[in-house]
Amino acid sequence: MNNYKENDIDPIETKEWLDSIQSVIKRDGLKRGKFLINRILKKYKNINILNKKIFSTDYINTISSEKEFLYPGNLKLEKKICFSVCWNAIMMVLRASKKNLNLGGHLSSFQSSAMIYEVCFNHFFHAQNDLNSGDIVYFQGHISPGIYSRAFLEGRLSENQINNFRQEVHGKGLPSYPHPKLMPDFWQFPTVSMGLGPICAIYQAKFLKYLKNRNLKNTDGQKVYAFLGDGEMDEPESKGAINIASREKLDNLIFIINCNLQRLDGPVNGNGKIINELECIFRGSGWETIKVIWGNKWDHLLKEDFTGKLVQLMNETLDGDYQTFRSKNGNYIRKNFFGRYPETLELVKNMTDEEIWKLNRGGHDFQKIYSALKKAQDIKNKPVVIFFHTIKGYGMGKNVEGKNIAHQTKEISLEDIKYIKDNFKLPIKDKQLKFLPYISFSKNSSEYKYMHSQRKRLGGYIPQRKIFFSEKLCIPSLNDFSSVLQENKKQISTTISFVRILYILLNNNKINKRIVPIIADEARTFGMEDLFRKIGIYNLYGQKYIPQDKEILSYYKEDKSGQILQEGINELGALSSWLAAATSYSTNDFPMIPFYIYYSMFGFQRVGDLCWAAGDQQARGFLIGATSGRTTLNGEGLQHEDGHSHIYSLTIPNCISYDPAYSYELAVIIQNGLERMYGSSQENIYYYITVTNENYDMPGLSDKSKEGICKGIYQLEKYSSNQSFSIQLLGSGAILNIVRKAAKILFENYNISSEIYSVTSFTELARNGQDCDRWNMLNPSKKSKLPYISLIMNNNPAIAVTDYMKLYAEQIRKYVPSVSYRVLGTDGYGRSDSRKNLRQYFEIDEYYIVIAALKELSKFGKIDVQLVLDAIKKFNINVDKINPRLV
Repeated sequence: MNNYKENDIDPIETKEWLDSIQSVIKRDGLKRGKFLINRILKKYKNINILNKKIFSTDYINTISSEKEFLYPGNLKLEKKICFSVCWNAIMMVLRASKKNLNLGGHLSSFQSSAMIYEVCFNHFFHAQNDLNSGDIVYFQGHISPGIYSRAFLEGRLSENQINNFRQEVHGKGLPSYPHPKLMPDFWQFPTVSMGLGPICAIYQAKFLKYLKNRNLKNTDGQKVYAFLGDGEMDEPESKGAINIASREKLDNLIFIINCNLQRLDGPVNGNGKIINELECIFRGSGWETIKVIWGNKWDHLLKEDFTGKLVQLMNETLDGDYQTFRSKNGNYIRKNFFGRYPETLELVKNMTDEEIWKLNRGGHDFQKIYSALKKAQDIKNKPVVIFFHTIKGYGMGKNVEGKNIAHQTKEISLEDIKYIKDNFKLPIKDKQLKFLPYISFSKNSSEYKYMHSQRKRLGGYIPQRKIFFSEKLCIPSLNDFSSVLQENKKQISTTISFVRILYILLNNNKINKRIVPIIADEARTFGMEDLFRKIGIYNLYGQKYIPQDKEILSYYKEDKSGQILQEGINELGALSSWLAAATSYSTNDFPMIPFYIYYSMFGFQRVGDLCWAAGDQQARGFLIGATSGRTTLNGEGLQHEDGHSHIYSLTIPNCISYDPAYSYELAVIIQNGLERMYGSSQENIYYYITVTNENYDMPGLSDKSKEGICKGIYQLEKYSSNQSFSIQLLGSGAILNIVRKAAKILFENYNISSEIYSVTSFTELARNGQDCDRWNMLNPSKKSKLPYISLIMNNNPAIAVTDYMKLYAEQIRKYVPSVSYRVLGTDGYGRSDSRKNLRQYFEIDEYYIVIAALKELSKFGKIDVQLVLDAIKKFNINVDKINPRLV
């Protein structure tokens, strides 16, 4: 304002302009004044008359009351149903709280958004059925009681189930939040880890376009709805990919943001206006924005606002004040809101305090909600976000509604319960309230018939999840990978082996169209650039430019029907795309087989929350952790060298992880994974496989090793001497070759026999051992089960070496039948150097393995300890070196 006055060269002329506009507003209304201003801005927009583009609009509804759509439903019935749903949701949580089990539960988020959901259930959500693929809905995590409540009224959930809300261990209870793992035929997406819903919804919508543009499935008509909270929008994942949605023209995507202005503890932006802030961000990113701020009880006031002071007041009022107003009363609102200007106070002079109190927010008005959603359906070539202004804990009484404590409220007084019942006009007698009664509809009631007729018209019920896909896939046999199973005369890496396996799959006419290669801008690093021309990179726009490398065979080819999803430097986005493809068998009844290949360091460590959600969501597919290992990726240093991704992966119960050393191992693992996930059993698992960029000899497959490869261990080779004792050596990945070098030194220099084992998965061996342990404990009178590793190994001393933290190989210690078991690993931060130097530094090279083997043998009196001391000196081992974990 001060700068404006200083630069005003003619204040008198300025006043004349302002008076002129004010005169138009007084004579013809605010609408005419805004029209003239907008015409001026539009006329001169190309001469940079403004120093910045205006992205925020007035704090009023985008759709005026005159332009609202005719409501198609029975409002009276829908309100009765909605309030019954609200009531049952409250009763469900209160009943759980009365059990003194400290179960928790959330009420206020659903109460603030109940009407929005009800309009969607009655008029917008299309269900998946034989004729329609249906809409995809990401429900806000904290509103689960409301969804359970509606499903109960529909007859889809029993009273016993809702009586056991948050009690799943005994009986048929319900999970706290949306969890497909726990309710596999109900919930589709885990969303309560806030921020994951928005980004997953974006890439889900993109994947639907991908399916259509590759001519695999007609996804026209399908919408992806993401229900979010304004507090949830603080999460970087919530806003970090919204530009992708506009770039991809995702007109099949609708964000619905419940703006009750509160986070979990207090206001989202008490000193500002979160709806306007978000509107600027989304409009600036190319989204269509729709604001639903005020309900129908404000319409007459806005029409009578000839001075524009009411809109000005709405624009000026902070979110913190709006929250405070709702926690007070009508008289307080009259004095502290309308009383700020004489013109606005005049507008409500004939209204009672009760009428002022009942001035409703847009998110609590069926008509306003419907009009916004209807408008969103018709938007083309851009995504839509709708901001619904609501009240947290709406309808729950003065002790909860709009209060900072609303989110954590899970106990309500009898007085407030009575208030809720009266407010919702429910047919319950006061004397019944202490029993926390549910409402149910008889099958002959108009409410019951209406609910079911509306859902029948929309194709069925939501939420629902498909557990198995209908179509039978023809899975390649192991013989189809014969070229990879044979001994390779040329040294290659397991990364290149993976690329060759991928080519085999892409050349298989029975399954090739199902393959979804996903990368995050590292295809050339992984030697995958030849795929660019073969199958193309998916791009909605095709390739309008001439690529710089057009003259070479593997040029950067983008295509509308391209198969590769190249998500750029965006691991979270790439994994979201992978998750959409990995759950397509359920959401679309159209199984796809995704392979996401990435720097292993930037997988579980960076996006572990999404990896966990993938397990919950029952994803099926392959994660390929490339350039893996603490010492195998030489030269890259601390931030790139992965020695712990297998520790992360083992925390996810249905993630099957492997660290193969050779091409044939990789082929056996992938073929077995295809069979398990996409064959007749359709297991709800996904695979994490590490591959490396180190070139070495690749031996051929032996028939006797197939079972062991999948179970986690097999004997690769052995050295036999005339000694009566032996040592067992275990290795995985690229380090298996170092183990083999050590075995050769032990044999040639010390005449020591050894058995060398390739351990493709320490994690699978540990899980098998734990399963046997549990069975044996619970079946003490039966013959004990032996862990698989106990059947393969013997009782000679054993040394295990990996390129990962010691903990990775330590997890099998209990099940190793050896008299002793020593683990070498790469605890500590990575460093830049050669592989040879790094392995010496982390004490996993062949000489440290030899020292470890000699030490174990000396411990049991098989050799003299002097032999160990001589070897330490011979191999220049620095016994005073600081432990690399501590450096």
